Amino acid sequence: MTFDEVYKLYWQKIFRLCMGYVNDFDWAKDIAQETFIIIWQQLPNFRNESNIGTWIFRIASNNCLRQIEKEKKIIKTELPINLKEENQESIEPQIQLLYKFISELPETDRLIISLELEEIKQAEIAHIMGISEANVRVKIHRIKEKLTKKFKEYGQ
Repeated sequence: MTFDEVYKLYWQKIFRLCMGYVNDFDWAKDIAQETFIIIWQQLPNFRNESNIGTWIFRIASNNCLRQIEKEKKIIKTELPINLKEENQESIEPQIQLLYKFISELPETDRLIISLELEEIKQAEIAHIMGISEANVRVKIHRIKEKLTKKFKEYGQ
């Protein structure tokens, strides 16, 4: 698979993963771009030992974690101004609220639910996260319960 094919196939998915992680449009875009720089550099070394999507999501996940550690900046209480203004029409209010609630979750939960929302198979999520598939199922169930509770508390 060429880099162009990888980019076209995975850009939106990786961006949404990053967005779910940091809840900041510009920061998510930067992290996604950095992720694709890493992918571009490492693609010749990819040995097809795993699914390329699993490999890409693992790179993206690790990059998100590194960036959060580096920045120590997690937006939890408000939506970023650029999401409120320039992208208001393109992102529905409930989706904005979902990003906000996801950003309030612990890091591991944010990553797991973001991968689940990208329709990544639970076996792949387990591989990316380095945990059992059964553990992934339990965590996804608990995360969905937390998010449902937040929506109910918010009156949705």
